[in-house]
Amino acid sequence: MSSSPPKLSFIASNTPDSQSALEELVGLYGNVPMEEADMVVALGGDGFMLQTLHETIHSGQRVYGMNCGSVGFLMNDYRSDNLHARVTAAVENEFHPLRMTTVNTDGTESVALAINEVYLFRQSYQAAKLQVVIDGRVRLEELICDGLMIATPAGSTAYNLSAHGPILPLEAPLLAMTPVSAFRPRRWRGALLPNQVCVDLTILEPEKRPVNAVADNTEIKSVLQVRVAQMPELRARILSDPDHSWSDRILAEQFNN
Repeated sequence: MSSSPPKLSFIASNTPDSQSALEELVGLYGNVPMEEADMVVALGGDGFMLQTLHETIHSGQRVYGMNCGSVGFLMNDYRSDNLHARVTAAVENEFHPLRMTTVNTDGTESVALAINEVYLFRQSYQAAKLQVVIDGRVRLEELICDGLMIATPAGSTAYNLSAHGPILPLEAPLLAMTPVSAFRPRRWRGALLPNQVCVDLTILEPEKRPVNAVADNTEIKSVLQVRVAQMPELRARILSDPDHSWSDRILAEQFNN
């Protein structure tokens, strides 16, 4: 007896290409509410995939993306045929988000999740001045830079790569700490951290050198302290075609010119 095909929930970005693909696929395969689906099919670009992963991270639903955008690094190729077979054969990668907790200049605390990276950056013409503490031990007494990010393997090919940070295989239990335009220490180029560490960042001279903090697309202005730690109890699950898996894409990225 053959098993029934997976129940699919289709969601799409607002671009014309994505909306056209949504109409075509719903006509072919139907559509169920996200909470009733066996998996979610996201139609759009990398930004929409990241948004979808945030929406499903508490439920742990699997997400299969198809590219209707430009780069589509996180997405599979768009094809309307044999979709049930494709999603059933897809390879799953699972990863855990970072939790960013900030203490702000108005005395409040803010919490946000990051699948790609947590990023601190200078708010004015003045360079940021930060103290870096890892698991309670001061590692950099004073870092002067335009910015500092902590990237997951999933986010290591995004902003982290453009800032000359390392590409991390998805399976690597690591985080990349990458500075942007580090001035002091001048020769410091970043660090690889175990993904279980707790990172505390203190903004030095915050009135003179204000700093904002971002977790993916959530920005907190004028922070005084930032704590970053992985949340093992939450997971994002992404599906990719076996002949073009996400792990293969990350490996190939390291050999591109």
